[in-house]
Amino acid sequence: MRFLLGAAALVAVIFAPAVHGAPPVSPHDMSLRDVDMDLAPRASTCNTPSNRACWTTGFDISTDYETSTPVTGVTRTYTLTITEVDNWVGPDGVTKEKVMLINNKILGPTITADWGDRIQVTVINNLRTNGTSIHWHGLRQLGSNLHDGANGLTECPIPPNGGSKVYSFLATQYGTSWYHSHFSAQYGNGVVGTILINGPASLPYDIDLGTFPLSDYYYETADKIVLNTATAGPPPSSNVLFNGTNVHPVTGQGQYANVTLTPGKRHRLRLINTSVENHFQVSLVGHSMTIIASDLVPQNAMTVQSLFIAVGQRYDVTIDASQAVGNYWFNVTFGGSGFCGTSQNPTPAAIFHYAGASGQLPTNPGTAPADSNCLDLLNLTPVVTRTVPVANFAPQPNNTIPIHLDNSVVPFLTWKVNGSAINVQWEKPVIDYILTGNTSYPAGENIIQVNSVNQWAYWLIENDPTGAFSLPHPIHLHGHDFVILGRSPDATPASQTQYIFNPSTDIFRLNGNNPARRDVAMLPAKGWLLLAFQTDNPGAWLMHCHIAWHVSHGLSVDFLERPTDLKNSISAADQANFNNNCANWRAYWPSQDPFPKVDSGLRMRDWGF
Repeated sequence: MRFLLGAAALVAVIFAPAVHGAPPVSPHDMSLRDVDMDLAPRASTCNTPSNRACWTTGFDISTDYETSTPVTGVTRTYTLTITEVDNWVGPDGVTKEKVMLINNKILGPTITADWGDRIQVTVINNLRTNGTSIHWHGLRQLGSNLHDGANGLTECPIPPNGGSKVYSFLATQYGTSWYHSHFSAQYGNGVVGTILINGPASLPYDIDLGTFPLSDYYYETADKIVLNTATAGPPPSSNVLFNGTNVHPVTGQGQYANVTLTPGKRHRLRLINTSVENHFQVSLVGHSMTIIASDLVPQNAMTVQSLFIAVGQRYDVTIDASQAVGNYWFNVTFGGSGFCGTSQNPTPAAIFHYAGASGQLPTNPGTAPADSNCLDLLNLTPVVTRTVPVANFAPQPNNTIPIHLDNSVVPFLTWKVNGSAINVQWEKPVIDYILTGNTSYPAGENIIQVNSVNQWAYWLIENDPTGAFSLPHPIHLHGHDFVILGRSPDATPASQTQYIFNPSTDIFRLNGNNPARRDVAMLPAKGWLLLAFQTDNPGAWLMHCHIAWHVSHGLSVDFLERPTDLKNSISAADQANFNNNCANWRAYWPSQDPFPKVDSGLRMRDWGF
């Protein structure tokens, strides 16, 4: 069968980092050096192990990164070449029918920059029949909506067999994120990598261990899984990978990921859940973790014994190597009675190894942490504060987004938002309508137009409270962080407890005083989630469930924010590149493509919705 949703190709990425006017340096070196002659030199006491809160003159951990960026004048350039490989032997020894790799690796290169650098990435699509597009997850893309990488919205797909596109955007935020294909379910086949943007931190630390992605892993291709989930629930993952590796749970083939801790030092670890379906609860035997950032939002330090990480979420944590020199299991557990995902590996784990310890396996398996029930943290306190009025919020049709699992049509499972399953037009993205002044948007684009300027927009998301069955969803928004003003009362997802927002009682559950802020949040099963973002970034921005099968089956809307301002902000160069890429795609699809489009185009089959 054709791996048409981009799920079957392996991305071979030619990693070519280059700092214009300077030689490549390590991430550690980049975090300590001055990157722009126009900036005042960093003091010797700034951004050191004992003082990570400062960055450079006028910029520190308290700077509002949504309004101020230390533009460095430095450009970090990368080339990502995406290829597909048949009969590929995976990290745990199992041969997969097809994968898509970046630089012939299961994980693409880490894109590393400093706060205020420009990131420029050339993506070359050497897949055989799949288009592709690369989304820079969580990056705000202020003024660069056409570089967001959401095919069908901000661009046409990049055609296969040598098609290419250059993405260019300013790193206005700092912290930890990732990039992935947004062409159908393609990223589930390997089109994934991590992003590390150096900047200040809310807690001192000695050593930056870098990015540590966690991912579910399937021996079946993502294309086949997304088709099978049209009529059935998802399969358990075949394994769980830590930084791209793990052992097979039965044969023992492969290798555990191994992280080295230096005794007596504090380490920064950048955790990323790059899964397509599995949420994880992580814990390190004998150690606590202190949160200093969630997604790309710096947080006041908060210590936890374990941490729930939803699909798409990131946590920067510090770990003190204060225990006896030895080897310790870093464990993943699943909660929520299977509603957070399941795996054929019953005990996924990596090893955290103290320098000086023997190389043997850890002996203490640890104790499973308390079940998070697929709910993430609401008691995070961002360093840069926001105050959002909530006292007068009332649900209205124009601010309520109902989600419904429709099993009355073929296929059996279709996710509808506002009564419609998204089905984007690869060949005519939303931006095409904006550029040509055509406001006859197809119903399948699921557009919610937002015209207010620099105002808080409130969105009450209801998760099928009257439906027969409901699942938790990791809700991700492009182009913005959102504040989480509240959610329905906590309940186990297995209980299917129904909660409908009641203004007379639930208004008291809301918090507008520096609430948790991030770009992925869990929507409870049969419950509600109240989010808000400021209308300060004109663009076509997706909001979708980050479970690949769900968005493939329609679970997404497109916020069309300030379309007139968006059109006026598009540069002539961006418009020319957009038109050129779309012309190349239209020359390929559908006349030269041997396979039909079989999903929403964002991750499942066009079943007529």
